[in-house]
Amino acid sequence: MADLKDFAEQLVNLTVKEVNELATILKDEYGIEPAAAAVAVAAGPAGGGDDAGEAQTEFDVILKAAGGSKLAVVKLVKELTGLGLKEAKGLVDEAPSAIKEAVTKDEAEALKASLEEAGAEVELK
Repeated sequence: MADLKDFAEQLVNLTVKEVNELATILKDEYGIEPAAAAVAVAAGPAGGGDDAGEAQTEFDVILKAAGGSKLAVVKLVKELTGLGLKEAKGLVDEAPSAIKEAVTKDEAEALKASLEEAGAEVELK
């Protein structure tokens, strides 16, 4: 049972890039289309009411729309995430999508400013 808990913890702590790689492996090697599972893993576990009064310290940078300069946004997402061009384009095409998760407020605001400067519509959660 402990192995399953460890496995679940590993899944919950995957980065966006790792979730995309896992989805590709599941689809290409096993014929499994993990769209709903990937969204659940990327979103993380549902939080309880325990820390509702605490200030938020980690933020997710969500791309809501590419805007008018889609190519510039794709290039910037590629640069910011370290993804390949195809994966970055996929994130932009599938907007709204998480660009970075669990980052500090300063980093999230810097990412948001960069993406908005490129013409994207961005939200911090």
